Amino acid sequence: MPLRFTLRQLEYFIAVGEAGSIALASEMVNVTAPSMSSAIAQLEAGFGVQLFTRRHAQGSVLTPAGVRFTEQAREVLANAAQLNDMANIYTGSVRGPLRVGCLKTFVQVMVPQLRRGFEDKHSNVDFNQIELDQAQIFDALGSARIDIALTYDLSLHSDIDFQPLQPLPPYVMVAVDHPLAGFSELTASDLIDHEMVLLDMPHSSDYFLSFFRSLSRRPSIAERTSEITIQRCLVANGFGFGISNMRTVSKTSMDGMPLKFIPLKTDVPPLQLGIALPKASHVSRTIQAFIDHCHEAADANKLPGLVI
Repeated sequence: MPLRFTLRQLEYFIAVGEAGSIALASEMVNVTAPSMSSAIAQLEAGFGVQLFTRRHAQGSVLTPAGVRFTEQAREVLANAAQLNDMANIYTGSVRGPLRVGCLKTFVQVMVPQLRRGFEDKHSNVDFNQIELDQAQIFDALGSARIDIALTYDLSLHSDIDFQPLQPLPPYVMVAVDHPLAGFSELTASDLIDHEMVLLDMPHSSDYFLSFFRSLSRRPSIAERTSEITIQRCLVANGFGFGISNMRTVSKTSMDGMPLKFIPLKTDVPPLQLGIALPKASHVSRTIQAFIDHCHEAADANKLPGLVI
């Protein structure tokens, strides 16, 4: 009997069930919403079962049948992954799908070059990068929407295995004509009376504000943004200072304005850039190859885009 589904359709089905809408799911897996909607429709037509109830205000809600199908779909995908890994072991090759979650704060700086080097070595890997914030990374790892993540050691869950790659101490970003631009080192006390441009993302914002906890005060927050490129532009154009653990090779904002990076002296431990994956997960040959590739780059001080 011919199969009524493809593995890709099952992946999309699970993504929509977890996200609660086709629009959100399509963003998470980097697929257009019409393509995802078509895949779900084909899956429902093939089985003759309604898997979702479409509600305008609530998005796509799994039907009772859809909930049961989700459980089986996960098992099918897990078994397919193990078959793929078994083939890789017998052939001595690295191949197949690899879904990598990437923290939004550094994906544009580091991941494309790191990915290019990996794909040049392993051309048979179907690499899919997914940009997420820290909370979304934890959720995606827990629900197996991604295999592995490049992220920080911020608020790690107990079921996450984290492998450090590089410590990243904090820096203060300022415009070149900012009153603090002439300092060679800064403390939280130096910053407290100046306006701040806060990178406002889950877990990240708490970390950046923790530098001021010992002062029992917070700086005046002039602007909040969840996009690091916007933060850099606002800082470079004089809207306040920013704090970042990414001292990048580029010292300009996206609009070409210069930035200055000044070390922040603090007792708060530096963030660790590293690899996160579920503790109970099966580490395939392909996943291990990517882990090794990242460690090789870090050990050689060649993580792309960063000044170490």
